[in-house]
Amino acid sequence: MSEDNIGKSAESFLPRGCCRAPRVFNPKDRIFQHSCCKLDEHNWLKGYENPIKTDALQICEVRFKNGRKDFFSYTPDLDLKEGEIIAVEANAGHDIGIVTLVGEIVDLQMKRKKVLVGAAELKKVYRHAKLSDIEKWVGAIELEDHTLFRSREIALDLRLEMKMNDVEYQGDRTKAIFYYTADDRVDFRELIKRLAEEFHIRIEMRQIGMRQEAAKLGGIGSCGRELCCSSWMADFQSVTTGVARIQQLSPNPQKLAGQCGKLKCCLNYEYEAYVDALKAFPDDRTVLRTRKGDAVFQKSDIFKGLMWYAYTNDRSNLMAIPIDQVKAIAADNRSGKMPEKLEDFAFLKEQQTDDGYGNGNVENDLYRFE
Repeated sequence: MSEDNIGKSAESFLPRGCCRAPRVFNPKDRIFQHSCCKLDEHNWLKGYENPIKTDALQICEVRFKNGRKDFFSYTPDLDLKEGEIIAVEANAGHDIGIVTLVGEIVDLQMKRKKVLVGAAELKKVYRHAKLSDIEKWVGAIELEDHTLFRSREIALDLRLEMKMNDVEYQGDRTKAIFYYTADDRVDFRELIKRLAEEFHIRIEMRQIGMRQEAAKLGGIGSCGRELCCSSWMADFQSVTTGVARIQQLSPNPQKLAGQCGKLKCCLNYEYEAYVDALKAFPDDRTVLRTRKGDAVFQKSDIFKGLMWYAYTNDRSNLMAIPIDQVKAIAADNRSGKMPEKLEDFAFLKEQQTDDGYGNGNVENDLYRFE
């Protein structure tokens, strides 16, 4: 395969964290660069090597397509560097991957990911990728798009209720992993038979969730930026409706759901800040009693420290009371004291009027509490 043909497939390498295709005349070409992939990592222990040299097996972290990573053992004579392309052991044959971490930091990474196996139990690194390895690897990557489109046609012909999302070829081009999503269990035995006959490879079907599908396909979110799951997010945390309630967001599924159809992951970003801020707020069930009448809670502005109250007999007039004043009024009520009126403590007033069509317009009247 010529260098020009490999250069044309540079875009295919981007999901693997390569800024450009490798050059065939230099099989050790360091195509890996920081910020090329959402799973990029910074080795903050780089340069701090163990002064005690041993001949024991060492461990490295290797990245493949689709954010798939694994740990492999190797002998010290290989002298692996971050960003190098290597051939590693697979269930059958070998695979090609990119080294992401080496050295002492790999032990910390394994503890973080709760990988509790020794170096002798891990699969092995065979060698640095040779010229023929890289040529075959690039050729396999170029087949992935055609294989994906053809697999979708076959699944459609078989009337299977599933969606083919991505295809990942093994480095030696003897096996492919087909990623799919489905709402229910799918009997894809006939599909595997048809795919094996079509492409003459071993087939592995791997089901993924809706969030993982959005991460693979990518897109632009309602914020106008690239989806977090496809640009940098690697670990998905559960998002509940309680997170939206704490942040006082409108319970509108169309606004709270992302392109995956689930609640947006970004709802978790400010959740802890809201929880901490709410600790200073009194109970919203507190009724403020004044000589003018009782006032009940309507809404709150968490980061400004304001709670909006309205009289029970006049819900259209809202008054924003600082939380320290709310606590003081509640304490006076418990001791039997009642202020003259709530307007004396209002930091901000809001008048809700009707425009004649049943729509409430909001008019703000700002004045400072003195």
